[in-house]
Amino acid sequence: MLEVLNLSLSVSIQGNRVDAVSGVSLALEAGRVLGLVGESGCGKSLTAQAILRLGEFQGVAKSSGDILIDGESLFTMSDERLRRTRGGRIAMIFQEPMTALNPVFSIGSQIIEVIRLHLDMDKQQARQRAIDLLLDVGMQDAEQILKQYPDSLSGGMRQRVLIAMAMAADPDYIIADEPTTALDVSVQKRIIALLLNLQKKRGLGLLLVTHDFGLVAEMCDDVAVMYAGQIVESGPVKEIFDHPAHPYTRALMGCRPEVSETGGALAVIAGQVPPPGQWPCGCHFAPRCSGADELCSATVAADVWRDHSHIARCVHVGSK
Repeated sequence: MLEVLNLSLSVSIQGNRVDAVSGVSLALEAGRVLGLVGESGCGKSLTAQAILRLGEFQGVAKSSGDILIDGESLFTMSDERLRRTRGGRIAMIFQEPMTALNPVFSIGSQIIEVIRLHLDMDKQQARQRAIDLLLDVGMQDAEQILKQYPDSLSGGMRQRVLIAMAMAADPDYIIADEPTTALDVSVQKRIIALLLNLQKKRGLGLLLVTHDFGLVAEMCDDVAVMYAGQIVESGPVKEIFDHPAHPYTRALMGCRPEVSETGGALAVIAGQVPPPGQWPCGCHFAPRCSGADELCSATVAADVWRDHSHIARCVHVGSK
């Protein structure tokens, strides 16, 4: 299991340290898909990058909490062990493949580098594995693709290359950060089908970072809803969709085009996510919530268990 335990992350804003992620806990089991969903600016990508301690290079600091892979803390690992864990046990698929791939190296050199870093293979063996990986992600002209550079490939092909690189060392867990954002709808569907097929085939634990509840319904076993640096609701997908408990979850689900009135305006949530350092007192969602009252602004809501697997951070859950 990959576990995020009460994690808080701080960023520097105008010389002051403020929390950008606050008390986040997640659990990703092998063979399951966990969706992390919320609007832009909620802290989803920061949380995902923290699992591989990537944010440290951008000035993001851990304030508290821990991240465990099968019980071992990533924050106490040596640099060498952490390098082996990145890509070897946990791999990441970034949302913009053109910035994730190095434009001055061929596709083959980039995939082969990952393979040789983590697996005991000579150059020829690694090249053959790179070909096999590209075939696995549906790139039939694999040998020719190895010779090409990122700018000569389409967005969908580049995303398939990133998926192949993520799978290169047979990781146990994959983090996919908005993997279809830059793609058109038809290509998105193919990439999602590919990810699901690989996840099921290899029994991976997949953390899918997204703002799309439709994608969550299609891909995920469990979901965690994030707002302004906090997890406000989590549980099995079916339970969340059938019985959403937090007002923010209900509002997000109401914004889906398929549930909006035919011919009417698309539903929206008034206002915007407050930036770090400007979170309101009490419930972070209270200023945008139609059902908020004085209690919401005065109380820091603890997690409220509705059953053994469904949690909501709202003082009114179960009281109405």
